[in-house]
Amino acid sequence: MAFLADRLKRIKPSPTVAVTAKANELKAAGHDVIGLGAGEPDFDTPEHIKQAAYDAIASGKTKYGPPPGIPALREAICRKLKRDNGLDYSPAQINVGTGGKQTIFNALMATLNPGDEVIIPAPFWVSYTDIAALMEGEPVVVNCPAETGFKMSPAQLADAITPRTKWLMLNNPSNPTGAGYTKSELKALADVLMAPENSHVHVMTDDMYEFLVYDGFEFSTMAQVEPGLMDRVLTLNGLSKAYCMTGWRIGYAAGNADLIKAMNMLNSQSTTSLTTFVQWAAIAALDGDHSFIAEHNAVFKERRDMVVRMLNETPGIDCQTPIGAFYVYPSCKDLIGRKTPDGKVIETDQDFVTYLLEDKGVACVHGEAFGLSPHFRISYATSTEALEEACRRIQAACQALS
Repeated sequence: MAFLADRLKRIKPSPTVAVTAKANELKAAGHDVIGLGAGEPDFDTPEHIKQAAYDAIASGKTKYGPPPGIPALREAICRKLKRDNGLDYSPAQINVGTGGKQTIFNALMATLNPGDEVIIPAPFWVSYTDIAALMEGEPVVVNCPAETGFKMSPAQLADAITPRTKWLMLNNPSNPTGAGYTKSELKALADVLMAPENSHVHVMTDDMYEFLVYDGFEFSTMAQVEPGLMDRVLTLNGLSKAYCMTGWRIGYAAGNADLIKAMNMLNSQSTTSLTTFVQWAAIAALDGDHSFIAEHNAVFKERRDMVVRMLNETPGIDCQTPIGAFYVYPSCKDLIGRKTPDGKVIETDQDFVTYLLEDKGVACVHGEAFGLSPHFRISYATSTEALEEACRRIQAACQALS
């Protein structure tokens, strides 16, 4: 349609949102569908957080808020970053957004000129490349296969940097793989960025799954590992995942004051601010009792172990054990070329997940959406019973291939 802007041709709808919508549509039509596409904890938001929102509404905290976020929330974020990450930020270095996605959107809108390059390790969260492309940047995708633990090496980073590179985007732990960079691995990447010839490269570190880690893994973030990069790192985080607050839409960024000021200006001309009473709930989340996180993680770990075991018992599927987040990213390489019971050849991972949905009622996301095939992503942030049944259905689907 000629009326629409050409920039829209650079992006596509979110595949993860599309899969969830399709699963919900089929459920509403009466089909027996198990949705494993959404990265959304099945646990409810803790009561003390909900109570803070109720109290804020009751006390009239329902007016417009300032674009950067209310001062009390920015102060709480500073306390969190100091307490958990050893990072010293002032409220003037904090931007509060309507979800983590908006903070990424604002940061890239504020910094990318046409042709600027953004290094993105693959597999990647589906929105990274599209947001960069929408801002007329050029995503530079670096393949990080299962053999590398789905992690980018210092040599790969060095090879990907050009004079046009503006950002490295790093998600730790990763969506979709659950892989995590150790402190020493982050330091090795930081050493590349500290080289004088790479002083033009900034780092956007997406720490959304910081607290969702298992097996003794110790989370670190780039600005913490290499203080020399502090002024070039934008630390992104939010409350959606560990705090079970996906629908509350709370994201935040900490970084260089000039960049934060620009992001706040964009807020002033778009959303203005995050819903005010939600910000008071966010303060309760950041400053309040966190014991529920460990309780949830124990359940997530049990689910992870079950899903990994059942998938690895399935002919044609190979699944690594993730150390964080709540996803697995199994390979379906050995199923490519095989035929479904109705004679259709599985040629891609998208063919495979379509087969799972149509034949067995299991909705997951194909690996091509995350930049690395042939894989598929399963979220184990749903009930244990549903996960076990889904894995049985996947086993049956694979056994039926010829």
